[in-house]
Amino acid sequence: MSPAFRAMDVEPRAKGVLLEPFVHQVGGHSCVLRFNETTLCKPLVPREHQFYETLPAEMRKFTPQYKGVVSVRFEEDEDRNLCLIAYPLKGDHGTVEIVDNSDCEPKSKLLRWTTNKKHHVLETEKTPKDWVRQHRKEEKMKSHKLEEEFEWLKKSEVLYYTVEKKGNVSSQLKHYNPWSMKCHQQQLQRMKENAKHRNQYKFILLENLTSRYEVPCVLDLKMGTRQHGDDASEEKAANQIRKCQQSTSAVIGVRVCGMQVYQAGSGQLMFMNKYHGRKLSVQGFKEALYQFFHNGRYLRRELLGPVLKKLTELKAVLERQESYRFYSSSLLVIYDGKERPEVVLDSDAEDLEDLSEESADESAGAYAYKPLGASSVDVRMIDFAHTTCRLYGEDTVVHEGQDAGYIFGLQSLIDIVTEISEESGE
Repeated sequence: MSPAFRAMDVEPRAKGVLLEPFVHQVGGHSCVLRFNETTLCKPLVPREHQFYETLPAEMRKFTPQYKGVVSVRFEEDEDRNLCLIAYPLKGDHGTVEIVDNSDCEPKSKLLRWTTNKKHHVLETEKTPKDWVRQHRKEEKMKSHKLEEEFEWLKKSEVLYYTVEKKGNVSSQLKHYNPWSMKCHQQQLQRMKENAKHRNQYKFILLENLTSRYEVPCVLDLKMGTRQHGDDASEEKAANQIRKCQQSTSAVIGVRVCGMQVYQAGSGQLMFMNKYHGRKLSVQGFKEALYQFFHNGRYLRRELLGPVLKKLTELKAVLERQESYRFYSSSLLVIYDGKERPEVVLDSDAEDLEDLSEESADESAGAYAYKPLGASSVDVRMIDFAHTTCRLYGEDTVVHEGQDAGYIFGLQSLIDIVTEISEESGE
């Protein structure tokens, strides 16, 4: 049984865990779901699973902690809402196991699969044919609506939302991140379309890197000069090569794949998706990084040193790895956008009362407040579905030496963050 289930003290044959959208997913096309506060899950890809199981010890601090595998199925409640439910992995994974869902959240009774192979829909004991036809019609309309929303999302490459001052910022994030909701809806749609063939999937459990931050600011960077795996078709490889050539990937070995930033100074949430990231020039990439570390009033300079330190450490680790190629993987940079101010000793309390958000300039803001835990910034590698190494015996192509493209991207990132730091006066 997965350690995550043991930690939750879940009765394996009676209960499941309702999976929710992971609201801080800013990039990638694979759906990431929230298992619990500290754990996420995503569809199991054998190559990525193998990577986590054979991960070199010195790389572990730069990747999410691997927590095991669960079985996931989608089910429908009495209101016909689709839910993704995780169960402990057991038995023959090629067949659907009969599980008592009576204690599973949501508390409303979950509907059962019909044994009538003619329809392959979720139904109660008696389902009129008219309802089945209407259900199919509604689902078709929902599918078209999803496609329309996705097209709108592609056109809206950079979005700004003004946060309500009286509300909780972290709770408002749940309603605003368009990319995570798109991925969640598409995952449900894919599983529904395949329902006639299967309704049981393996998902891997990984550490939730954002769990220790109140308002996570997340930057997803696609690393390396090459994105396609060795097993890619000619068409897929050509498509990935074109994307690299038309973006900063070919020039500096890195491009923006997604971004979520809370700008406390302006009270706005900013989201940037991969479509905008592909269009950025090298200068535009640098400006995007600057924007990521800017809180709407001043640059969070105290974050730059820790980021540079971790990037340098990661580069040294990867330079010691033989044969690994991290094609199409990403690098996450995460910090807390919620600054808890601490008054410096030589600040006058009366003066600070007069220091309003509207009148505070950059120097005053930086002088009067010292954020607690400001250096708490994380740098992690994610997404290893196309990673290869000589340890993977089934691979027909075996690479020698370092992943030069990834390391080149890291060095470019180090250089650009260093420039931002120097130009900002640090």
